[in-house]
This record gives sequence, structure tokens and C-alpha cells, in this order.
Amino acid sequence: MQATHPVPQVSPAPQVSRAADLFAHGLESRPGSALLRFGAARQRPADRISWSGDGAVAWLDAPRGHVWSVGAPAAAAGLVLRAAWQLPGQVREFTGPRGTEDLVGRYLPTAGTTGWIFRWTLEEPPPHSGEDRVVALDTTHHTELRDFLAVHSPGHSTGPGSGSVSLWAGIRGEDGRLVACGALSSLRDSGAPLMVSVATDTRQRGQGLGAALTTWLTRHAVRRHGFCTLWQLAGNTPAERLYTRLGYRDDDPCVSARLLPDG
Repeated sequence: MQATHPVPQVSPAPQVSRAADLFAHGLESRPGSALLRFGAARQRPADRISWSGDGAVAWLDAPRGHVWSVGAPAAAAGLVLRAAWQLPGQVREFTGPRGTEDLVGRYLPTAGTTGWIFRWTLEEPPPHSGEDRVVALDTTHHTELRDFLAVHSPGHSTGPGSGSVSLWAGIRGEDGRLVACGALSSLRDSGAPLMVSVATDTRQRGQGLGAALTTWLTRHAVRRHGFCTLWQLAGNTPAERLYTRLGYRDDDPCVSARLLPDG
């Protein structure tokens, strides 16, 4: 089928350049490119494989087999295809601007498409009355955290013991049990602070516990690093309202998908 937008035709060459400069095009300062600004280390890691061209850049998270792409959807899709063809079997999934999934899907089979918004803030959020209830948690609380997340957020992205997490925090009820928790992790390539695994006791939602915890974690990250980032699932209206109230920008709509074996 003929693509409705031009996608660069790329030969599956065996040699892959590692010298693409992701920050040579000024994309990081444009709306919709915060994932590049915060997600890719400006000082290029020696082992990072990356691509650029036609108003887009892309880089490979090799351990995950994940290609991250930023820029115009058609150009970003072209770089995802180039990566998949140049590194057969090594590229298993991708994230790019909205529209990338349809263009890639015209050439390679995909599955598990999910819409996200990459959100970020440089400012401390307004004070929340429940912040004083938040406490930092350490490794002695990992079993408690693991059990809490299994019940109240079984689909959490990051669990206790993950090497990328720098801080776990929680709120306890009057009986001393956890009623909310969350963590600060980091984006793999850049090390930027990333809020993850925020969860509230399902019986106590709507009481501001998640807002208090998220406010506290955001404030901690901004004071320590100068900014904070997070991934919001598209269509999650309560989360969207909360993060907007806390000052998180929402101009980076993305989509992720898996690449299926062809044939």
C-alpha cells in the first residue's frame, strides 16, 4: 500500500554509524522535542547508536532493543525503519511522535500501540497540605513496597530493588500502614529524574494522597536536579489534571509500539 506521507527509503546496510550528533539540529529547543532535551545525554555515550536526518533524530536503547525518535512523524518513522533494517532482530520496539506508528506500520508489522505524553517541569509545584505526611523509604521497606504495589498497582513500571531508582517515598495511615507510594527513577541514556510507580490504596483514592506524594517527589527532584520528568498514559484525565496543576508541560505526545517478526 502506498504511504500517505513520504518515508525515506533506506537500504539495510550492515554498517551502522555511531557518530550521529543528536544535538546538532536544534530539535531539543522545539515544542514536542522534550524527550530529546531531557532523555538523551548531550555528551554522547561512546556506545550509543543513533541516527539523524530530514528533521528528526533517533537513538537506540540497546539493552531493551528500543528506538527513541523525535521530530516530524514522517522523518521519525524513517529513522525507526532505518534502525530496524540495519539492525535486524535488535530493534524490538520504538517510541516516537504521534503518527509514527501508522507510518512504520505500513512497512513493518507492529503491535501493542500505546499513547503517552512525556511531561516535564522546571518549577517547584504549589504547596500541598499533605506533603508533611510524606516520608522517605529505604531498602528495609522494599518488601512492604512490593506487597503494596502488587495489590494497588499491579501494572507499575518500576519495582523496589531497581538499580535506576534513587528514592522511594510513601505516606502512612493512622495504623502505620502504607496508603501511598512513589519513586524517583532516571531515564536510561541521560540519567534525568523520572517519577515512577506512584500508587494509592484503592480504598482511599480521591483524598489527595497521590497529589501530596507527587507534589513532594516533584519538589525533591526540582530542588536536587533542577527539573523532573514523567510519563503519563494518554487519556488518563485525572492524572492529566493533577500534573497540569503541578506545572508539568504536556506538549510532547508520543506513541510506543512493538515490532513483530516479519512474515
